[in-house]
Amino acid sequence: MRIHRRCLPLLVIASLGLAVLPGCSYILFLGYLIGGPPSIEPKFDAETKESMTDRGVTVAVICFAPNEVRYNFESIDHELAKYVTMRLHEHKIKVINPDRVKAWLDENKDWDKPEEIGSAFGTTYVVYIDLNDFSLYEDGSATLYRGKAEAIVSVWKMDEDGASERIFLEEVRSRFPLHQPRSASEESYNTFKARYLSRLSEEIGRLFYEYYVADDIVDGG
Repeated sequence: MRIHRRCLPLLVIASLGLAVLPGCSYILFLGYLIGGPPSIEPKFDAETKESMTDRGVTVAVICFAPNEVRYNFESIDHELAKYVTMRLHEHKIKVINPDRVKAWLDENKDWDKPEEIGSAFGTTYVVYIDLNDFSLYEDGSATLYRGKAEAIVSVWKMDEDGASERIFLEEVRSRFPLHQPRSASEESYNTFKARYLSRLSEEIGRLFYEYYVADDIVDGG
């Protein structure tokens, strides 16, 4: 086997690192070098034995927020649906444009079942986010940011007749930053809100696409 000259320094460093590791860590590190970083299977795939990345699958994302949540965050339902849709798109899942979904919802205000959206757009699945709580400030403070949310995420699978069946249900409890709240003097309200929606959409998105163990360390907050 011929080894490219550029790879030799990396192999030397790796060999030195392996030499000082205990047995179990040695095996883990060697596996990382050979196969790449360990990944986490999406909960949706593990529980349903289906995948949103399969060929021909299309997905619509909708979010419902009660009046008490929308009182402080008027468009949070559409904003979160849009962020989650973008996350799925980034991970090669075919999704319906969130602005099209919003337009349909605005025109059909009496809708009450996720299958109505799935039937209207001819999707395979409808991801329904029931956002029960959402806030951006640390409890009891108006000067410290701490994003928090509670949601129930369900997936409804459409059949050929336009009916649907709920095949997945997961509770999401989110908190960010995890360790210390962030001072409102360090960044604007809109900047932190966008960062938290990005974080929350990633937490929801990971239910449906593969991610890596190291991502939790990077995103710890």
